[in-house]
Amino acid sequence: MKPPQQRNITTIKLKRKTKERLDKLKVHKRDSYDEIVQRVLGILNTCRSDPDNAQEKLENLEQLRKRNKVV
Repeated sequence: MKPPQQRNITTIKLKRKTKERLDKLKVHKRDSYDEIVQRVLGILNTCRSDPDNAQEKLENLEQLRKRNKVV
């Protein structure tokens, strides 16, 4: 296994409330916080360029959450 410096990983501090909000955005139980943040950033970028498509993406994610029973 590579040392942490070589894995391109960092640590960030979050308020407990922020972590709880991120937890609610999980689509799968094993989603990492990086995956959640990447997904949110992707949707924000889509909102800028194609708001209708962003709404569709959000609806699809919510359906996935419900299907996977992630609460």
